[in-house]
Amino acid sequence: MSDLPAVYERLADRLANTPSGFLRSKKGTELKLLAKMFTPEEAALAGVMHLYQEGVADIAARAGVDEKVAHKTLKGMARKGLVRAGRGKKGLAFGLLPFVVGSYEESLPYFDQEMAQLFEDLMQETQGEGLLGPGPAFQRVIPVEQSVDASIDVLPYEGVSALLDNAKAFGVRECICRKQKALLGEGCDYPRDNCISFAPVEGVFDGAEHIRPVDKEEALRLLREAEEAGLVHTVYNQQADVYYICNCCPCCCGIMRGMVEFGQAHALARSAFLAVVDADECTGCEACVERCHFEALSVPEDVCVVDLMRCMGCGLCVSECPSDALRLVRRPLEEQAPPPEDHRTWQAERAAARGVPLEELL
Repeated sequence: MSDLPAVYERLADRLANTPSGFLRSKKGTELKLLAKMFTPEEAALAGVMHLYQEGVADIAARAGVDEKVAHKTLKGMARKGLVRAGRGKKGLAFGLLPFVVGSYEESLPYFDQEMAQLFEDLMQETQGEGLLGPGPAFQRVIPVEQSVDASIDVLPYEGVSALLDNAKAFGVRECICRKQKALLGEGCDYPRDNCISFAPVEGVFDGAEHIRPVDKEEALRLLREAEEAGLVHTVYNQQADVYYICNCCPCCCGIMRGMVEFGQAHALARSAFLAVVDADECTGCEACVERCHFEALSVPEDVCVVDLMRCMGCGLCVSECPSDALRLVRRPLEEQAPPPEDHRTWQAERAAARGVPLEELL
């Protein structure tokens, strides 16, 4: 299937056996993509690593690599965003990053046309299988705040502004999904520099190669700009420890494409809200129909109708309606599915759905 070193097959197996999962192709396309990201020496170490951080000696022993050599290689991998690094009991400790959300997004500084084509081939060959499910979705929709009915209480993890309130550092990076499509000559007109990262520690993005530090006001401005452009806010599908806001389009975003292009209905978790129409105010102009990325709106008889099964609760239709006939309301309680409490809970639910050993959890 491939003339690449066997370490890439072992690494692909390792990534596939995590809660996040990995795309596996009968053509070996994923191995070629991994070979663009990892050197053989890096792949040999990554293929035996756990998601939780551990000392160099343990990793080196499993890989059959000299400890000093492994230490140098792992530090380089951390700089490339292939592994996470932290302080352990006996010095530096390292843990494997999942492919998504993880090493794929961190490949932004060296992501090139060949990688873009390999990823596209892999998506087409797999239709997202192995990555977009089963289990809780990677990301969930966050509504446009101005679209939510003013009388409704919005929980802290449900609103864009609340997610940023406790952050002390903010940064913006290029959207790797729109970069991937642009490299293939299939780019869209949506803005690309608006993936927002934030953290509870000041200065954490200073000196980062692919993240531009900004202040909170600039981060909020970029989010408003994304809303106006028609992009969907999405975040990690958990209540606590959310540190980024993506602004997604269905033409480029791998997860949204999973829904609209490949029919992976559970690739993206909807918000706790849905759009409702005031029939007396609706003029049937169809501005909302053009705005909706999920084909949830139609105007069959001069009045907008919402398909409640398709509505993701993003609120873009509300902000576009010239007659203020649309608004977001909270879904009935029985239709709400609160996201997992934190990342460990998300991992546990995802691991159970995929049959992954719980020992892999962070």
